[in-house]
Amino acid sequence: MEDVTARKPLERARTRVGPTRWDALFLAVAALIVAADQLTKWLVREGLERGESWPADWPVKLVHVTNSGAAFGILQGAGPLLVVTTLVGIAAIVIYLLNPEFAHPLMRAGLALMMAGAVGNLIDRLWKGEVVDFVKAPHFPAFNVADSAITIGVFVLIWAMLFHGVTESTDANS
Repeated sequence: MEDVTARKPLERARTRVGPTRWDALFLAVAALIVAADQLTKWLVREGLERGESWPADWPVKLVHVTNSGAAFGILQGAGPLLVVTTLVGIAAIVIYLLNPEFAHPLMRAGLALMMAGAVGNLIDRLWKGEVVDFVKAPHFPAFNVADSAITIGVFVLIWAMLFHGVTESTDANS
């Protein structure tokens, strides 16, 4: 019988089945991101009139804009479709989180960030029918904490897949 503790950490992580302490940490961070997303959107809704921005003379501003579509304003008014696709995306992320091939902590971190962002924007879509965006940089669409979490999560996941890899099926089982 092979000694699992003698294997490299990445190999040990890939053989685990079920949640780990890392998963609990990532889910806690995801919950904090969802809370931060909802809090900042509430602050913007309460503190700025729709269309208002602050401060007026800075290149990066807080604005109060809403988006009933997807990223960069595409699919405006397609709320029900976006709710369904978001639920499918969240289900896919959960499946990947349960997959031992994605056990590397960086992969799980990327997936958790993506899930947090999806949940944050889903809450807005279900509650208000639109998403509040509030950070506006020059020559770039307004975005929010959830959008940032999704973007960072995608980059972390790509980084992890490129430099830490997903396990391939073993040739011994072929």
